[in-house]
Amino acid sequence: MSNTAGDFGFGTQIRKSPYFDATVRWGAKDFSVYNHMYIPRDFGDPVQNFWNLVNKAILCDVAVERQVEIKGPDAAKFTQLLTPRDLSQCAVGQCKYVLITNADGGILNDPVLLRLAEDHFWLSLADNDILLWAQGIAVNAGMDVKISEPDVSPLQLQGPNSGEIMKALFGSSVEGLRYYWLEEMDLDGIPLIVSRTGWSSELGYELYLRDSSSGDELWEKIMAAGKPHGLEPGHTSSIRRIEGGMLSFHADMDMQTNPYELGLDRLVNLEANTTFIGREALESIQAKGVTRKHVGLEIRGDPLAGPNTTFWPIISDDKVVGKVTSAIYSPRLEKNIALAMVSNDVAQKGTQLGVQLNMQLREQMSVATVVDKPFYDPKKKITTT
Repeated sequence: MSNTAGDFGFGTQIRKSPYFDATVRWGAKDFSVYNHMYIPRDFGDPVQNFWNLVNKAILCDVAVERQVEIKGPDAAKFTQLLTPRDLSQCAVGQCKYVLITNADGGILNDPVLLRLAEDHFWLSLADNDILLWAQGIAVNAGMDVKISEPDVSPLQLQGPNSGEIMKALFGSSVEGLRYYWLEEMDLDGIPLIVSRTGWSSELGYELYLRDSSSGDELWEKIMAAGKPHGLEPGHTSSIRRIEGGMLSFHADMDMQTNPYELGLDRLVNLEANTTFIGREALESIQAKGVTRKHVGLEIRGDPLAGPNTTFWPIISDDKVVGKVTSAIYSPRLEKNIALAMVSNDVAQKGTQLGVQLNMQLREQMSVATVVDKPFYDPKKKITTT
């Protein structure tokens, strides 16, 4: 929904974030819906948003990353039930990227897990109703747990200058926060959980506000602290996340996708003595192998006007052999880059394929080449050092 008429038309059935008014004040021009909430998707030129991110810093309203809170004496056991990743070594204060799988081994969500205490976890969600899934599983699990959605609303502060902005807000002690760890913090009385995580492939932090009434105040404090460091309001960058090979739920995966197809074997620990939903199915998939793989593509031709809004068919020998799941033009790499799911026989690096960018012009094919992913900073030096 765009602000073309000078006013937004928002209903009450979709929730607004605690930062909603601030984002409108700071120039949000377009919104979409994610986890039953409005999320700002446009603060102007997306290419400029990308350069703001990679050169300085941006602040993003990601309150749509709703939290599933799992508390109680059996919280650790129940949380393990949801994911094939072994959580036995997950310490208090640590975060983990995890998959939530169904009985068929399909992926229902790929949240970041935060362990706040021995018996207290959050799942910071992608777009899917995992709160209802977890509550449904809990009904007959026979475990002493409480599943709820807390009053928690994240912001993402991302970019190379985000560390300096964090020091301006919290002091030099924040430099000790390690990648994928969290700390409980307080900013002038505003209660927060701060983690060194984010969905940008850049140095970044997520600030989980624990009092929605302070949303406007928190946004303005961060923007004020960031002004000397070039901070701009922004939105998650499709350009940067595809450069970094970061997956987007509903685009690059869904419940018909299993972890092995995505090359996420490291998130499935079948050798561990754990009980989780989908274990039997994933054991079978691992034994049989997969028939398709998620790969990187470079697509020849003029720069794409924007991200793909449909799954473009991939053609080899006049047969559909897969689909483009995410595509964009990278102004830094000066090429069209994409993530795609293709059959095994065409997944080898260097394979030439056809991509049907226009469904109305079936005879027109763009040439694509299978390449390694990520496309930029493959060793994640930017985020981890």
